[in-house]
Order: sequence, then structure tokens, then C-alpha cells
Amino acid sequence: MSASSAIDIDRIAALARIEISDAEKEKFAGDFRTILEFFDKIKSVDVSELEPCAHAFPVYNILREDVPAETLPVEALLRNAPAARDDQIVVPRVVDDEN
Repeated sequence: MSASSAIDIDRIAALARIEISDAEKEKFAGDFRTILEFFDKIKSVDVSELEPCAHAFPVYNILREDVPAETLPVEALLRNAPAARDDQIVVPRVVDDEN
């Protein structure tokens, strides 16, 4: 999609599940055009001589040794849980007992 293509702000807002005003639509349309212009600039760079890579820099030995250590107290771990019971986080049931 080039920067001059039409941008469907209403569709993007619906996909993001947000409501935006007409003023915000105009602002976002301009922001999206600017972003797409940057993509056009990036596409114009000749990368035919570059080797494909997964990382910008080589990654070696990224795993640390697995060493047992003290854990946080249960109270601290459950402090931000929406609900807790018997030192466990309570979550909505996702499996029916019916067969």
C-alpha cells in the first residue's frame, strides 16, 4: 500500500475496537500516511547485497544457568491477582463438566 492509497480509518478503529471522533480520524489519517511514507522509504533501500538474518547482531549463549533461588512470598505474588483462594489465582471456568 503506498502512502497515497486511501486509508479506511473507520475499519482500523473497528478492528482496534475503539471509538474515535472526526477530529481524531483526521489526525490518525495523517499519522498513518506518515507511517506509510516511512515504509516507502524503507522499501527503496537496496538490500540485495545483504544476507538475511534474524537478529541485527549475532546472538550467542543467550541461556543462563538454571539455578534454584528464593521465590517471592505467596502474598506478594497474589497482591495483583483479581481474585485469590487457597493461595491460588481464581480464574473463570473455561471447561464444562458436561460430556
